[in-house]
Amino acid sequence: MDAQLAGIDAQRVGRWLGEHVDGLVGPVEFALVSGGRSNLTYRVTDAAGRAYALRRPPTGGVLSTAHDMSREWRFISALAPTAVPVAPPLAYCADLEVTGAEFYVMGFIDGRVLADHEAGMRLAPEARARAGEHLVDVLVELQALDPAEVGLGDLVRGTGYAERQLRRWHKQVHASGAADLALLDEVHDLLAAHVPAQSSGIVHGDYRPGNMAFGPDGTVCAVFDWELATSGDPMADLGWLASSWQDPDDTTEATTAGPSTVPGFPRRAELVERYARLSGRDVSNLPYWVAFSRWRMACIGAGVQARYLAGHMADDGYLEEARARAEQGVRMGEAARDALRELGI
Repeated sequence: MDAQLAGIDAQRVGRWLGEHVDGLVGPVEFALVSGGRSNLTYRVTDAAGRAYALRRPPTGGVLSTAHDMSREWRFISALAPTAVPVAPPLAYCADLEVTGAEFYVMGFIDGRVLADHEAGMRLAPEARARAGEHLVDVLVELQALDPAEVGLGDLVRGTGYAERQLRRWHKQVHASGAADLALLDEVHDLLAAHVPAQSSGIVHGDYRPGNMAFGPDGTVCAVFDWELATSGDPMADLGWLASSWQDPDDTTEATTAGPSTVPGFPRRAELVERYARLSGRDVSNLPYWVAFSRWRMACIGAGVQARYLAGHMADDGYLEEARARAEQGVRMGEAARDALRELGI
């Protein structure tokens, strides 16, 4: 066990796991799988060679309300018996004395996380079309669920998803101290004044290939990172997916990196057509949700850079990336504004 691994008190966590995870054989070893400003994920390997995944919040520099472990645990526990693939939930720890934060343990899912172009290239060419198709199929399965029927009824909000998100991100970017918010304010006002009619379902909040594990054949093995999950209009997730799914000949960049420009992956229009056909939903408002997604990403980029420049986050070499994200955010904001104007908004 690595007693110096950030975020893990190896002795206490190892003892807790032995007491709460059925079948686990101590001692255990920990390795950081992913870190940064999202929730931290560790691979836990027990003495019998079995692997588990442990999730906890970042160790500092973030808003605690944005890293709710109990929310993630609630969602994967509710979805485990459904057709939506998630890692098996195993145990939840609310005792801060164990390692300084709440955490949960789930089964470890081996698979390819298609987070960028290079990851897409490593997926076999014959599996790429399947990967694009199946991530749509899983989204349709997720949105067909009734939150109340799967035990999430108390998380259903009475106000619309768009209105809540517009308030949240607008407030946060202004509180961050980011400079020159005129563009973001302009797009916010356009979006707020033209919110389409909304339905209600489960929204993942960051639905994209980088938050999934795929098998060698392109099948989605598990959807991860439920920290932003809530109730809301299912079109929000399709909008986020579409805004991050870049076609090879696009002139507008994707909100987040992904594998979609690698030969063999479907084009964006093919994903949207498949979604509309399988879900039976009207996708005519998708351009609004794509613009909304770009504005949201612009707010995130501006806020991250502002916090770094103000010295609220550690000088860990991330500043240049934060500046790049802020510059991308300006381009995202401009693209959102231009798209809304083309819609006559």
